[in-house]
Amino acid sequence: MFLNLCVKAEMVVRDFIEQRDGVTAIEYALVGVAIAGIVTAVFGTNGDLEKALDEGMKTIKDKMK
Repeated sequence: MFLNLCVKAEMVVRDFIEQRDGVTAIEYALVGVAIAGIVTAVFGTNGDLEKALDEGMKTIKDKMK
């Protein structure tokens, strides 16, 4: 019985290691969280993103004149 349990556990571990889709999804999720953190750090957490984008567009328009 113990041997049967060990064999089943080994099969589950091998299937998990061979299947890379879940690992790729986790990597993409971590990259997304990192990008969201960087955007939040750059533009602040109190809704300054819209203000920063508006000021950036205004600066671009002024430089083009």
